[in-house]
Amino acid sequence: MSDCCCFCCCCCCCCHSHHHRWRRSRSRSRRRRRRRRWSRKLHLVPETQLIHPDSAPYGLTMRRIRANAIAILTVAWILGTFYYLWQDNKPQSSTSASSSSSSSSSSASQSRGRNHGQKAVPGKLEVHRDDRTIALMVTQPPRPEQQGQLLGSFDEKSYLSAKQLKPGDDPYREHAFNLQESDRLGSERAIRDTRHYRCAALTYDSDLPATSIIITFHNEARSTLLRTIKSVLMRSPPSLIQEILLIDDFSSDPDDCQLLSQIPKVRCLRNNRREGLIRSRVRGANTASAAILTFLDSHCEVNTDWLQPMIQRVKDDHTRVVSPIIDVISLDNFAYLAASADLRGGFDWSLHFKWEQIPIEQKMARSDPTQPIRTPVIAGGIFVMDKSWFNHLGQYDTHMDIWGGENFELSFRVWMCGGSLEILPCSRVGHVFRKRHPYDFPDGNALTYIKNTRRAAEVWMDEYKQYYYAARPSAQGKAFGSIADRLNLRRKLNCKSFRWYMENVYPELRVPEQEAVSSVLKQGSLCLEAHGIDGLILAECRGAGVTRPQSQRWELIEPQIRQQELCLSISAFSSGSKVRMEACNVKEPRQRWKPRGSSLQHMVSGLCLDSLSQAGPPVISQCRPHVASQSWEPQLIA
Repeated sequence: MSDCCCFCCCCCCCCHSHHHRWRRSRSRSRRRRRRRRWSRKLHLVPETQLIHPDSAPYGLTMRRIRANAIAILTVAWILGTFYYLWQDNKPQSSTSASSSSSSSSSSASQSRGRNHGQKAVPGKLEVHRDDRTIALMVTQPPRPEQQGQLLGSFDEKSYLSAKQLKPGDDPYREHAFNLQESDRLGSERAIRDTRHYRCAALTYDSDLPATSIIITFHNEARSTLLRTIKSVLMRSPPSLIQEILLIDDFSSDPDDCQLLSQIPKVRCLRNNRREGLIRSRVRGANTASAAILTFLDSHCEVNTDWLQPMIQRVKDDHTRVVSPIIDVISLDNFAYLAASADLRGGFDWSLHFKWEQIPIEQKMARSDPTQPIRTPVIAGGIFVMDKSWFNHLGQYDTHMDIWGGENFELSFRVWMCGGSLEILPCSRVGHVFRKRHPYDFPDGNALTYIKNTRRAAEVWMDEYKQYYYAARPSAQGKAFGSIADRLNLRRKLNCKSFRWYMENVYPELRVPEQEAVSSVLKQGSLCLEAHGIDGLILAECRGAGVTRPQSQRWELIEPQIRQQELCLSISAFSSGSKVRMEACNVKEPRQRWKPRGSSLQHMVSGLCLDSLSQAGPPVISQCRPHVASQSWEPQLIA
């Protein structure tokens, strides 16, 4: 009995123990399956594979986690940036925009002076929570009660109707722009405020000096001339306009000017013969009663707060000559179009004016888009200048005729004789740019321009004038009159040389090298070829002599390797850095090269030009003699 009981007890114990082990095993299996399911959902590796942290699945998991975290942070940063920009550019509320102009101007001035009791600094950017945007995106025409104050006894309707375009007449024939569209617009209109929004936060001295506006014209359309005058009166503080001097350069109809003298502050002076823009401006400057001169073309529209920035800069330094950004008024439909704020004035050796991009160094140095832009030359149609400085520098060269070249002569003289030229982004003036001159030149357009530019070259360009004659061979032998008085003026003012101007003001202007010859840079059957800034490659050599494509023509002018206006430049000074094309700059250390045997060595880094991978752009690497990828064979192009 006892043996039987013992046996039964042992069996029961064994069964019970086995049952518990089975339940524990089942529980562990269930937990393991649950972990695997969650692992698959969370894209994690099962626990059994995470024994060694250095294993490949573990590294893959951590990379995924890091990538997800970076993606989330990037999205959050982008959303935050967009939100900040939206808040920064959000227009003011309708209630503030609908308030009267007097109350809004006073509250704006109060808010600008509310900076912890500090006095506003002229020209300093002060951004406030309630004053971060330009309140009105368009300028506003005067209210009816303001018309009488602006025009006085002047009868605008009869003045404009007397010169209406007749049906069937060519609207472009007389003025080289669409006269019909100009007449349809009338004498005033709302235009878009094209300034950067930060310009609205700039403050200026309350005691800025007044200016004399000098406008010269010859047979100007009445609608554009009146629109120019009214835009000045409407969009300028009255205290800054001392007078508007109209110099009528012997127009066919004297009433074009005389009738406008009925407008308050407008004076009319008429030449007894055709003098041209240059001598007419000198007459206006001699007549002006204000200490500041503002020269303006007769087919313009000034924009909001155009005058204060320029007068402030001249008041701070009387040797500055400042110009606005010149917006474009379409000659076809008179649409007002914003010009780029990243342009400055330049020229080529034929003394042809052009707009060009600000050099990258100057652009990087400008931390604020409202800062002035240094410019080698100005367009010459619109600028502000201190009258005493204008007289001290010798005004204009009055032996120049009609128009053309006077802006170069004035620009060279200002820079070389102690002054400076600036373009102000917070001053905007629209201008009708025409494709031809609507008036006649007594000696012809070409001969007049050659005479004027030759006078500028002979007086101011020193030994560099040879490049002017090389670029404009038709100027050789053409009469240009006596320049003795202008040379005496230069000596009296103790002006710097044109070499100084080239090195300090306009180093970007390439000086032609007569000894420079075109060549190709060969490496076996391949040639170095450039297609724009980032298109530097090795390609099959094509053509021969004059049939060689321009993309494979190089000028080896130490220390630069040039292709027209672009130069071979390294992206960084370390080995393996790519080589690309950039605008030539003689002061740029990344563009300095010299021959070293059959190699081309970068002078600053000491590394050599290397075609390491013929499929990609060349790089610079450690110089190694007799390495094929660093061997370049310059071959002259006959």
